[in-house]
Formats: sequence, C-alpha cells, structure tokens
Amino acid sequence: MILNGIDQGSGPPVILLHGLFGAAKNLGVIARALSRQARVISLDLRNHGESPHAAAMDYAVMAADVAQTAAAMGVTQAAVVGHSMGGKTAMTLALTNAGLVARLAVLDIAPVAYHHGYDGYVAAMRAIPLDAGLTRRAADAALAGAVPEPAFRAFLLNNLILGDQPRWRVALDEIGAAMPQLLAWQDPPGAPYTGPALFIRGQNSDYVRDAALPKIGTLFAHYKLETVDNAGHWLHAEQPEKVISALKRFLFA
Repeated sequence: MILNGIDQGSGPPVILLHGLFGAAKNLGVIARALSRQARVISLDLRNHGESPHAAAMDYAVMAADVAQTAAAMGVTQAAVVGHSMGGKTAMTLALTNAGLVARLAVLDIAPVAYHHGYDGYVAAMRAIPLDAGLTRRAADAALAGAVPEPAFRAFLLNNLILGDQPRWRVALDEIGAAMPQLLAWQDPPGAPYTGPALFIRGQNSDYVRDAALPKIGTLFAHYKLETVDNAGHWLHAEQPEKVISALKRFLFA
C-alpha cells in the first residue's frame, strides 16, 4: 500500500509515524523542527488520515506499507521515528528491513504486549449517529461517558469530518477488528537490529517500564534510553521542545 504523506524540508530523510487514532499532521511540530535539517516525510498509516483502508492491520503489514511508500518516494535509507503504534511499526521495520532504517527513534512504546481499553473508544465513536447537522459539540458530549479526558476526546474528534454526510476519517471497523493485533507484540523473525536506536519515554507514562528494558536490549543491541520529565504518553505534545532536542541530538550528531 502507498501511504499518504507530507514531505517537507531537504537533507537526510527522516520518516515520522504517528500513533493509534492519529495522523501525519499530529506530529507537525516535530516535523517542522526537524525539516530545518532534514527531508521529513510524515506518513498516515493505513486506516488513518488520508491513507487507504484495508482489513489487514498487523505490524508486519504496516511496516511493509512504510517500506513500499519509501521506495515510491525514492528513499533507500532513512531515520525512522515512531510514536506508540507508529513506534511498534518502526521497530518492526527496523527488525525486518534493517537496510532501510539508518537510525531508529521510538517514542513511549516498547516491544511488548499491552492491555489498554481502546475497544471502548472504538465502540463509543461508532455509536455516535452520523446524521446531517451533527456538531462537534454534540459529538463531544456523546463521547464524554467513555472518554472523560477532554484533551483525548478532542484528539479522537480530529478524525470526525462534519457536513451533509458526517464520516470518520479513520477506519473504525478495521481498527476495531485489528485491536488484538495492535495491542500485541510478536518478535519478527531475523536478527536483532544493530543500528543506533533511541527510546524516549515520558516520566509520567507507564508504557515503557523498567521491566521492558531487557527485551528492548535483546532486540536493539545498541539502544539508548531517555526519560522526558513532566510528560506522559503524548510526550511530544506535552514537552515538544524536550522531545525535539533529544531527537536532534540523536539524528544529527
């Protein structure tokens, strides 16, 4: 699958991959900062943003999408940066196509299985009647019971396109069906990734616990870990300057 992307800047290629329910534009602050020194390609992963929809949605398939899209854009090697689901996709790409990944940066995710209640978010989004005249305020109120955090509701509602025929930009049916695979992790076959790897976690996040570090070290032999103070899982939104500084040190040193 050829993915939709935003291509900006010039220099060594850097591919950015967003998280679940996100899109390329969600990493815009990082993209704009890095594009002063690099060609930054921000991709909409399948079933997200403006990329095509499809039933298959495991990490091997999504990593293959990134590789195919990079080839179509004339990129033979790039640094790859991924957040959350995008981080798992980036890790899979590095482990299955190491020649393409010059450097790997993973934002607040580990190569382990998770047990989050995202199925409830999908169900709540699907339950909103997509009638003509639907307003963002009404949609926000409809999500409030299942998604109590206003900021996260706003993030999810970025995917709602209003108008005469309201619709969701994300493929909710496909994402809902693939949720077990998205929360899981299975080591791809092959050797560990031996290129430079940086894992950045939020101090207030529980996504990259110390217990996961041995597994990271097994798959990414030369990894380094940085912890961003006063940041949770969405560390790039909560502490963008700190994340950008860490990425620049890693990518352009």
